Amino acid sequence: MKNRFVNRVLALATALLLVAPAARAQEVVAAVAANFAAAMARIEPAFEQASGHQLTVVLGSSGKLVTQIQQGAPFDVLLSADVERPDVLAKSGLGVPASRFTYAIGRLALWSPDPQAIGADGVAYLRAGSFRHLAIANPAVAPYGAAAQQVLEKLGLWAAMQDKVVRGEDIGQVYSMVASGAAEAGFVALSAVIAGPKPGSHWTVPQEMYPPLKQDAILVTRARANPAAQAFLDYLKTPASRDVIQSLGYDLPAP
Repeated sequence: MKNRFVNRVLALATALLLVAPAARAQEVVAAVAANFAAAMARIEPAFEQASGHQLTVVLGSSGKLVTQIQQGAPFDVLLSADVERPDVLAKSGLGVPASRFTYAIGRLALWSPDPQAIGADGVAYLRAGSFRHLAIANPAVAPYGAAAQQVLEKLGLWAAMQDKVVRGEDIGQVYSMVASGAAEAGFVALSAVIAGPKPGSHWTVPQEMYPPLKQDAILVTRARANPAAQAFLDYLKTPASRDVIQSLGYDLPAP
């Protein structure tokens, strides 16, 4: 009887050892568009606490992040600032098509750290041109930069402002340029204005002046077998995450 009991205990212990690795916390590396930095600062610790997984966030312009994935960077998921780049990954086999979804719809803002600089009429501020530099993200790699260019083109100011426009690599760098005084104003993500330490003055660009900044997430194919990666994408759809996203000025897709 004693031997049978010991054998059962040993068998149970062996089974637990075999199961344990699958249950252990794992790491997910997320390539995240720079505009979403403020949201990730709140979502990251909440996800880690809720899931037990470790989340590593790499911020950058959507175009640069996709290029890095194409070159073999060890990213597990992409949170892009547009829908086009996740589509590129899906069509090339580098992303899992069925995993794609819109996690946020971004808003563009014209911002200055000077509380008196930009009034309710941002168009008037731009037309007056009483600034030396206006910062935007590089339109070639940053969707928010492309949106800023479209706004200036719609106002007929793009060509005339080429001597004033300065470009940041991504929307986060644009915010830093304006906050430091390197540019008096710039087109940034509304989320950065809401979360930033310098309220200043801003104009939320009307949505009709640029195409909706629908932001899609996708699972990178290399991470198909990584449960932490899927858990993170699932977490972005939870009410807790959606509340954070909405509180930072993003619009939300239907659940």
